[in-house]
Amino acid sequence: MNQFAIFAILLIVVVSAFILPPLWLGLRAPKTRADRKEVNLAIFRDQLAELDREKAEGSLAETDFNQARQELQRRLLDEVEPATADAASGVTHGPSRKLAIAILLLLPVLGLLGYGILGNPKALDPMQTVAQAQMTPEKINEMVARLAEKMKANPDDMQGWLMLARSYKSLGRYADAAEAYGKAEGAINDDPEQLTSYAETLAMANGKGITGKARQLVEQALKIDPKNAHSLFLAGAAAMEAGDNKQGIAYWEPLLEQVEPGSEIDQMLRQGIEKMKAGK
Repeated sequence: MNQFAIFAILLIVVVSAFILPPLWLGLRAPKTRADRKEVNLAIFRDQLAELDREKAEGSLAETDFNQARQELQRRLLDEVEPATADAASGVTHGPSRKLAIAILLLLPVLGLLGYGILGNPKALDPMQTVAQAQMTPEKINEMVARLAEKMKANPDDMQGWLMLARSYKSLGRYADAAEAYGKAEGAINDDPEQLTSYAETLAMANGKGITGKARQLVEQALKIDPKNAHSLFLAGAAAMEAGDNKQGIAYWEPLLEQVEPGSEIDQMLRQGIEKMKAGK
C-alpha cells in the first residue's frame, strides 16, 4: 500500500505539472488534427482486433468480417475531420486560476474516491499480480481436446457440440467440425447463420463444393431469412457451380445492397454476376 501511495503522489505531481501551469498562466496549446487522428486510429485498432477475435472464434464469417472491416475503415475516414479554425490559428485563452486551484485540491480526493469504488485492492499485492500465460496454438488444441472429451460424457449438450464445431472449424479441422455440427443440428434448425456455417463446413470437408446436404442447408437458411448475406453468398456460389446462372444472379444481385460499395466482396460479386450474365 505504501508503494501505491508513493506512486499515486508522484503521478499527481506529474499530472499537475502539465495541467496547472497552462491554466494558471493562461497558456493553452491548440488542438491539432493529429491528436484526433491518433485517437481514431486507436479506436479503429481496438475494433479491428475485436473483429479478428470473433473471426478466429468462428462467430464471424469471412464475408461478414470483410464487410465489417470495410465499414470500420469508412467510419475512420469520416471521423478524421480537418482541424477547426480556432485550433489552426493557435488561439490562446486567458488564465483560469480558480480552476487550477480546484483541480489541485480535488485531484487527490477524487483519485482516492475513484480507487475506493472501482479499484482492486488485490492488485496492490505483488503475489496476486501473476501474468496470464500466453495463449499458444498448443494450448488452444489442448482446450479443444478437453472440450471433445467433455462432449463424450455429455452427448446431449447441444451448445457444447456447437462450440466444439466452431472450434474445429477455426482450426481448419473441417471433417471434425462437420461431425460436431451434425451432433448439434437439432439446436440450429432455426438459426440461418449456423445452418449456413454448417453448410460451409460440409463443403470444405468434402471438397466438392456446395452440393447435396450443404446446399439443402443453405436453402433451409434462406427460407428462415431470405436476406441473410452469408446464405445468399453460398446459394449464389452453389448456383454458379451448378451452371444455373440465372438463379446465381438472382441470389447475388440483392446481396450487392448489403456490402460496402467498392469493397473486395463488392468487386468479386460484380465480376461473378458479369461472368454469369455472359454465360461463362
